[in-house]
Amino acid sequence: MMPFRQDESGVALSEALITFPIVLLVFAAFIEFGYAMSQWNQTVKALQYGARLAAVSDPLVSQAAFDAAFPIGAANPLNNGNATPNDATISVSCGPGYTACDAAGLSRIVRGSDGACGTAGDPRPGICDINWRIQPANLVVTYQRSGLGYWGRPEGPVLTMRLEVRDITFDLPLLGGLLGLDEITVPAHPVTITTEDLRTCSTC
Repeated sequence: MMPFRQDESGVALSEALITFPIVLLVFAAFIEFGYAMSQWNQTVKALQYGARLAAVSDPLVSQAAFDAAFPIGAANPLNNGNATPNDATISVSCGPGYTACDAAGLSRIVRGSDGACGTAGDPRPGICDINWRIQPANLVVTYQRSGLGYWGRPEGPVLTMRLEVRDITFDLPLLGGLLGLDEITVPAHPVTITTEDLRTCSTC
């Protein structure tokens, strides 16, 4: 009879039991990496869509702050019609870390015309219909002077608007629970766009 120390029966099973969890973890990492990239892409697309919508909506900052930063008329009325100064340092923001944005206007951009996320058939969807994790509390909106337009322009100044996301973490069910990777924050993904007439369409 072969001594115990020389008996190799069951070695393959033991090796399989040792390596199987590692292989499973690597396989799960590949799947969740793809899932994380999908969340990343969803965030970018949602912000691009929201920025286009915000560019043709009423300003989301308070009217007083907006008027103070971007007056419609020149200091000298005789200069109305001249090009507005190109001073990108003049800006006003709202959202986390700043003054609150207009709740109704931001909710319309985030939740769409039906006021709910993920509802099928919404004729004018919002940001959270593309990425349900983005809510009004996660958005920072910044308006900045662009140098376009002219003093006294009837529809107001032509500005640059930046939309970015804050405080959203990746949703990683397996690796998040095992390794704590669900605390990784999704990058801000600032999307900058030149505004058109900052007026919300009454039928939109």
